[in-house]
Amino acid sequence: MSTGYVWEEIYGWHNTGNWAGAVPAGLNAQPYQHFESAESKQRLASAIEVSGLAKELTKISVVPATIDQITMVHDSLYIERIRKDSESTFGGDAGDGLSPFGTGAYEIALMAVGGAIAAFDAVASGEVDNAYALVRPPGHHARPETGMGFCIFGNAGIAIKNGMKKFGLKKVAVVDWDVHHGNGTQEIFYADPNVLTISLHQDQLFPPKSGYAKDQGIDAGQGFAINIPLPAGSGNGAYLEALKEIVFPALEKFAPEIIVVCCGFDAAMTDPLGRMIVTASGYREMTRELMKIADKVCGGKIVMTHEGGYSPTYVPFCGLAVIETLANTTTEMKDVLAEFWDALPDQKVQEWQVERIKNIKSQLTFLSDN
Repeated sequence: MSTGYVWEEIYGWHNTGNWAGAVPAGLNAQPYQHFESAESKQRLASAIEVSGLAKELTKISVVPATIDQITMVHDSLYIERIRKDSESTFGGDAGDGLSPFGTGAYEIALMAVGGAIAAFDAVASGEVDNAYALVRPPGHHARPETGMGFCIFGNAGIAIKNGMKKFGLKKVAVVDWDVHHGNGTQEIFYADPNVLTISLHQDQLFPPKSGYAKDQGIDAGQGFAINIPLPAGSGNGAYLEALKEIVFPALEKFAPEIIVVCCGFDAAMTDPLGRMIVTASGYREMTRELMKIADKVCGGKIVMTHEGGYSPTYVPFCGLAVIETLANTTTEMKDVLAEFWDALPDQKVQEWQVERIKNIKSQLTFLSDN
């Protein structure tokens, strides 16, 4: 089994400025750094090197996405605004006032999209069996007309559009397990019956009033958007239950030719922006079970694009767990906190969580018997 890997040092140079978390720094808030800093991604890339995992991976080279590729998803006026603001000494914001960027962000964002495209193409062409694109800035909140939620361009969405055209693919599925609703990717394909989007997320965390179970697509895409809003406090058991009860049956029924995972690690313990308790062991098991389904429906073709995850000290363990599993290997770098966090009583799926998941499933027209 060969696993592709995307990482470019320039991703760590994306500058989100001198903020206090998600609040502009100044007299109202002591300066610190933005939540979406380079720390967690650079430390994951470093762990991949130091653990020896990099030697087991196939490095995928990256070139910047072209304007033609970006305009498969985004409005020209929006793209031009990002380019122009990126030239400024003062930078700009992707669109929601929470997503600042500095000089050069436009070029780095093109490289992030390019990384997602390169990973998708490597898997679709058979160059590798699966791939992980450790890219930055993230992309799953970016909408056609604006960025938001720390995202500039829709990395995964553009890679899918480009790949379907390039390889003549008819069906692609997206599984988004970032703790926040994958609203941007969903919007891109909301009327498209050829792309099934599935988002597991903390109920009503971000964006507000987004990601309801009732939101299932429009027009020809009706039923092809699946939202699984999980209650705060969900852990490994609840996530695996949602995968087995909803996600995997949907994937088997849809039978995609490739599965794209918008992989965020902000549903993990200690993340400052989520209130879930998934551990590195949980991410490892989620990946293992997803790979079994991928083997059945699409010859194991999985592409993962990195999204959120804001705990610099824990993201590396979660990322290693996922990428090791994709590569069918293990390293000596272990999550020493697993002994404590995996044994928490709330890691077991609770009966009320089972009922919540069943209730969500009962609302999904895609999984109905009709």
